Amino acid sequence: MKEAIARIRTVRISPRKVRLVLDLVRGKKVAEAISILESINKKSKTIVLDLLHSAITNAVNNHSMNGESLFIKEAIANEGPTLKRFRPRAQGRAFPINKRTSHILLKVAERE
Repeated sequence: MKEAIARIRTVRISPRKVRLVLDLVRGKKVAEAISILESINKKSKTIVLDLLHSAITNAVNNHSMNGESLFIKEAIANEGPTLKRFRPRAQGRAFPINKRTSHILLKVAERE
């Protein structure tokens, strides 16, 4: 089974928030996944939608697959490097703020 991969690294969104969107489209046909992504109201949907279009383009152009028979085989959001910042608080204290990043991987494959 041929598969095409698209990945994006160090995206400035928490992996927990991305996983909510990836769980909705994992295992679905590409056309169905696009319609699901366009209808939901989450920040990470634009990132995942762009990544899905990239994976489809990679499959069609680089691996000469049929774009109609593609499905999402694998969708993973792992934790990237965390930006550590501090917020000043009362009486000279500092409160840590973790700005999390994600590494997102999307694999599409052809149904047989």
